[in-house]
Amino acid sequence: MQDNDLIPIIERLRRQHTDDELVEVKACAQTLSSEVWESVSAFANGFGGLIILGLDETENFKPVKDFSIDKVRDQFVTGIGDGDPSGVRIAPPPHYRLHRLAFEDASVLAIEIEELEAEYKPCYIAARGVVGGSYKRIDDKDVRLSPTEIYAFRNFLKPSIADRQSVEGASLADLSPELIEKLFSAAKDTRALKGADSQNEKLMRLNVIDGKGNVTLAGLLACGNYPQRFFPKLLIDVAVHPRNVKAASGTPVNFLDRVLCEGPIGEVFETAVQAIKKNLRTVSMLKGIGRIDELEIPEVVLREAIANAIVHREYDAYFTGQAISVDIYPDRVEIANPGGLWGGKTLANLGDNTSACRNASLMKLMSFMPLPSGEGMPAEGNGVGIPRMRSEMASRALAEPDFDARIDGFKVTLSRAGAEIAERQERPNQAAGSRLPKWTSRQWRESILAVLDPDEPMSIHDIAQALGRKYENTRVYIKELVHSGEVVATAGSHDKNRKYLLPNRGTPPLSR
Repeated sequence: MQDNDLIPIIERLRRQHTDDELVEVKACAQTLSSEVWESVSAFANGFGGLIILGLDETENFKPVKDFSIDKVRDQFVTGIGDGDPSGVRIAPPPHYRLHRLAFEDASVLAIEIEELEAEYKPCYIAARGVVGGSYKRIDDKDVRLSPTEIYAFRNFLKPSIADRQSVEGASLADLSPELIEKLFSAAKDTRALKGADSQNEKLMRLNVIDGKGNVTLAGLLACGNYPQRFFPKLLIDVAVHPRNVKAASGTPVNFLDRVLCEGPIGEVFETAVQAIKKNLRTVSMLKGIGRIDELEIPEVVLREAIANAIVHREYDAYFTGQAISVDIYPDRVEIANPGGLWGGKTLANLGDNTSACRNASLMKLMSFMPLPSGEGMPAEGNGVGIPRMRSEMASRALAEPDFDARIDGFKVTLSRAGAEIAERQERPNQAAGSRLPKWTSRQWRESILAVLDPDEPMSIHDIAQALGRKYENTRVYIKELVHSGEVVATAGSHDKNRKYLLPNRGTPPLSR
């Protein structure tokens, strides 16, 4: 990082009148503020960030008088673990880079904090412990992680056993003989049941019961008469809203329709899909010289999204008090489930045709268990679901599904159609359903910088459309460019009007 790299960053902060999700500024004139460690934790648990010491936010980010840069630097180095072991303040420490920079005839200390590797998260303040000292970054705030977020971090790469855990109080009497028979029929020719003669042996082979004969969570959800007797919130809550936003807190909630989808998984799945379908419009699609009416969001996309929410949600005890939610708005459908991405999955590699499922036993049962209507459950477990969703939406000239991954939650947003669309209409720069060649980081950087302008801000959707690339991938690389100062954001990270443009200065931005 060079002196000139700091200029666009401070210009941005001055326009915003605050620091943001990428940058934290502290005065620290004579001593290192203890709050710095909260920012270190937050940046390490997120996507990394920049801490600038020696500037005063309350004075429009002007240099602090008599900034003791060497003293503050030594306190930071010791606290992060590169000095006296007794002075360590943070654990486990992230990688970092220190830069002594000149700014407005003064010296400041810039510290680049790298994201901590997934297997070591969360980063926390040692004296406060994991629960009290782990933070995340929300706009310009360092916010303490919730218990579910800490759990999600600590189990991101660990095989889950939640769906194979026995359900206290449940017995074979709580399972449906009809569903068990259907399961055995579907799995009869598989290796799983080869040589299994008794019912209990078959149920154990399929993880419906454990080795002691206790009913597992996966078995109860797939074959139970009424799983919600034990877990009232393991259902899908479908709500239809009259406006494009939820009712504000404290105001009456008026749903146009609401369905609580209960029962075993197959019934929950089909009830949810039907509840969504009945609240969507039918649109006219031109086909040749004629016209046909179809659901505005392809049904296969709805089915994939609901199946993914069921099989990929988190079933640990921390999360069983949360339902899957489906919110239907006039312009979109949002499907959200408890539990973030797992097993090395990120927004960047979400549609790479590989599967990572935390609930392997439940996935297996879902692939066997026929739906009440007689159709098979759409849970192949081979990683094709998201590419299929993208292809189907593109074939209707609809926006790509928008995936949003929080630490402990996941949401997909599906845009609703207009009144009339043409068959096989192509999206800009991309034929419907085609696969895009992968870009290197350098190609992403050069391409984004080529479409941006210093005077005309563009949204991420605009940039992705101009590039003919996927929204979620574009968002990842935009964040990196904002962090490096090569791209400027016009608003805070949670502002729906946030756009991006090139820094307005005479020389090209310097890369890091």
